[in-house]
Amino acid sequence: MQPAMEPNYWQQKICIITGASAGLGLAVARAFSARGARLVLVARREGPLLAAADACRAEAAEVLPVVADVTAAADVARLQQTVGEAWGGADVLCNCAGRSARGQLQETSPEEFEQLWQLNFLAAVRTTQAFVPLLLQRRGHVVQIGSLASKVAPRFLGGYPASKFALAAYAQQLRLELGPQGLHVLLVCPGPIHREDTAPRYPQSGIPVAAQGPGGGAKLTSLDPDWLAGKILAACQQRKLELVLPRKVRLLAALGQLAPRLGDWLLSRATAD
Repeated sequence: MQPAMEPNYWQQKICIITGASAGLGLAVARAFSARGARLVLVARREGPLLAAADACRAEAAEVLPVVADVTAAADVARLQQTVGEAWGGADVLCNCAGRSARGQLQETSPEEFEQLWQLNFLAAVRTTQAFVPLLLQRRGHVVQIGSLASKVAPRFLGGYPASKFALAAYAQQLRLELGPQGLHVLLVCPGPIHREDTAPRYPQSGIPVAAQGPGGGAKLTSLDPDWLAGKILAACQQRKLELVLPRKVRLLAALGQLAPRLGDWLLSRATAD
C-alpha cells in the first residue's frame, strides 16, 4: 500500500536540483516551487540559471542559485558547504544534470564514453555522496534521472546507454544499503521528453535521421516535462523505487532479460531503422 499523499508535503522542504536551468531540471524546479519548497538550483551557466531562479521565485519559499559544475569535485564540495551554511539540511536531491549522445559504437571513442560517464554517472555519485548525510537526518529523497536507456540499449546512442545503465545499478545498490536507514532512492526512466524545437539535436553522419532526434528514434509519444515533473514529485512522496514512463517499456526490459533474442528483435522494431 502506498503512503497517503499529504497536500502540503513539500512546503518549506529543501530541494536541490542539478541541471536546473533547462529541460526536465527546470520543470522539476517549477514543480517544487509551485508547492512552496525551498530550492537550491544548480547549473554551470550563470545566465540561464539566474533566469530559472527568477522564474521560480514567485511561488517558491526561497531560491538559492549556485553556479557549479557537478563533474568537478571541488564544485560539489563548495555546493555542499553553501547549502549547509545557508540552510543546514536537505530533504531532496534531484540529479537532473546529464546529456545524451548519438553514434555507432565502433565510431564512439573511449574519450566520448568517459565524458558521458563523468556527467551522467559520476556526477550523480559525487552529489549523492556529498548530500546523503544531510538527507539521512530527514529521511529524505535521492532522485536519479536515468532514461529508458537505463533499461534497454537501442542502436545509434553511442556511449549513452552504458552511462545510464550504470546509474540504474547505483540506484539499486544505494537503496539496498541505505534504504533501511531511511533514505528513499527513486530511479526515473523517462522516454523522449517534448521540446518546442524539433530539429535534430545530435546530427551524425552514418545513422538514421530519426535516430538524431529526441529519444534516438524511439517510436513513442514524447512526454510533457511539466507532467513528468509532477509524476516525479508524487513518486517521491509515495516513496516509490522506480518510475518508468511509458510503462510498456518495463515489459520490453523484462522480456529482454528472459529472452534476449526476442528482446533485441522487439527493440529493433521499436526504434529507428
